[in-house]
Amino acid sequence: MNVVRFILDNDTQVLETTLEHLWLVGWSTVLAMLIGIPLGILISHRPRLSSPVLGSANIIQTIPSLALFGFLLPVPWLGARSDRLAILALTLYALLPIIRNTYTGIRGVDPAVVEAGRGMGMTESQVLWQVELPLATSMILSGVRVALVISVGLATIAAAIGAGGLGTFIFRGLSMVDNRVILAGAIPAAILALLADFGVGWLEGRLRPR
Repeated sequence: MNVVRFILDNDTQVLETTLEHLWLVGWSTVLAMLIGIPLGILISHRPRLSSPVLGSANIIQTIPSLALFGFLLPVPWLGARSDRLAILALTLYALLPIIRNTYTGIRGVDPAVVEAGRGMGMTESQVLWQVELPLATSMILSGVRVALVISVGLATIAAAIGAGGLGTFIFRGLSMVDNRVILAGAIPAAILALLADFGVGWLEGRLRPR
């Protein structure tokens, strides 16, 4: 109850930090999709590139988030704005599930269906857009779902470099040794992650081929 009272007493600040959190997660996820889906398509048609691309994305995942923020701080233009730096870092972390699921989804399309499309006179571009991508959409969204949930969690670390978000309450609570303040950031972040998981999961189910 103390946590609920604290949130109600600071509802304006909680709302502001929640919107900052959504801003960071939204932009990073969109950018990760714009980069990751084309890369997944590329390596699904050029398998020799799959190892270096997926390997690079895997390496990024192994870098601790605070260390990655530190590596990016000296970068011109990015280091001047903490929100830009946070969005780039979150984008890099979100790439792996999107690239991997796009690759797996397209490679998992039944070759007989692809050949049937070609046999009907479709070009490679038409096969991609009218056969492969529609059948792989559910798998791609599964990757986006994972990336979104990861970004919601990692965005709390962005407060460490002044990028705002719900992590502001968490770090403040840690410095004050106040569980109410920590939970004021952790609970909304957990709710956002659950809503994102449920929402994209519902869309994934609706678009799953039958």
